[in-house]
Amino acid sequence: MQNEYLIMLIPAAVAVAGGVLALLWNPSAQARSLIQHFAAGVVLSALSVELLPEIGREHARPWVLIASFAAGSLLMFGLKLLTEKLESGAEHGKHSGVAAAGAALPVGLLLATFIDIATDGFIIGAGFASGGESGLILALGLSVELLFLGLALMSDALKGWRMVVLTTLLGVVVFVFAALGNWLLSGASHDVMGAVLAASAAALLYLVTEELLIEAHEVQEKNYSVLVLFAGFLSFWAVQLLA
Repeated sequence: MQNEYLIMLIPAAVAVAGGVLALLWNPSAQARSLIQHFAAGVVLSALSVELLPEIGREHARPWVLIASFAAGSLLMFGLKLLTEKLESGAEHGKHSGVAAAGAALPVGLLLATFIDIATDGFIIGAGFASGGESGLILALGLSVELLFLGLALMSDALKGWRMVVLTTLLGVVVFVFAALGNWLLSGASHDVMGAVLAASAAALLYLVTEELLIEAHEVQEKNYSVLVLFAGFLSFWAVQLLA
């Protein structure tokens, strides 16, 4: 059990390291786009290589998985509507002089990121709870995403000490939710475990399609950007194959 918690600390420490890296290196918008492509590839690989097969191994009833994925999708859609409303209010306050001077925080992206990191942590905990090497593989693979997360989030409003504080908070979140997931799901039924993993899959799919890739496409892309996405996918798959 103690070794599991030590492994859960790896992605948390990597998240903090990503913030320090962002403090020392301020990448261009084009570089951030490539980083977001890479992170999207890692998440897609985690979904297809580890998470979806793990759902199948749980042998939960099909209707439970379908309902749970649908519920996760609706939850993320509700989050999208909420964050759009928050961002719209922040933009209105900025133009009306209510907001403080300076660049506005990307509320929607930050909220989605915290939910994604919490989901990542819970998935890692679920991997340990389900037994086998899934927890270790997920912890190592998702650490790749966390390492570059600080650079992917870098903006005029998020730089310097703000980025270090943010990534430290993200590291705490991923560890807490990994420990929570492992504790809550230890000994859980196949249906419960499958339901949690199916809803988590919907949340990760949302991150890729509605956050990372949309943000990445806001700048003029290089023709090799898609290769960076494939490299992210391959990096997680390689971890899974070599573990």
